[in-house]
Amino acid sequence: MTVNTGQELGNTIPRARVEDDAPRLEPMLDLEWSRAIELPQAAMTAATPAELRRAWVHRAPEDTVLGLFRASAGMAGPIPAPWWLRAIADGKLDSREQGFRVEDRIAQLLGRRPGWEFVPWAADGESGYWEFMPSERGKSGHAIPTTVINTDRHPGWIDVLPAHTGPTPEPIAIAGLAGLRSRLGVLEAVR
Repeated sequence: MTVNTGQELGNTIPRARVEDDAPRLEPMLDLEWSRAIELPQAAMTAATPAELRRAWVHRAPEDTVLGLFRASAGMAGPIPAPWWLRAIADGKLDSREQGFRVEDRIAQLLGRRPGWEFVPWAADGESGYWEFMPSERGKSGHAIPTTVINTDRHPGWIDVLPAHTGPTPEPIAIAGLAGLRSRLGVLEAVR
């Protein structure tokens, strides 16, 4: 009986790796970004945008957040992110703090008015939105209430989705807090 020692296989056994051809490991940016915008479960009861700011993107150094956002966005195209971060990355907003001020001023205005409720469970990474509850299922019969959301689409930073049933209408660009304040009578008339 002959035992095969494998000597004839010498040319088919892969050679040991040398440092130059070692695998290169890259961080999993999608996972890292997902964790960066993840909110704790307790944040889902937030009554204002300020109470919702508990994710890493809200607390970490702004330049580090922006760097990870840019690296992650470059890998897979558009990624979920707060409106203010997209605006900073595009050079439209100077700082995260300015974005927070916009959100807080809207909260001060709408939080005191009857019928407006803050909804914290917006799309991943977003800052929540405000709904005018009397515009839903009222005399007008709309299934979706008037909604105020922050946006990076324009420098007023506020969009309104009118109360509606069926397909979502195009958002109405609002010229900042003063523009929102001046249109509240019209928005609140839809019931």
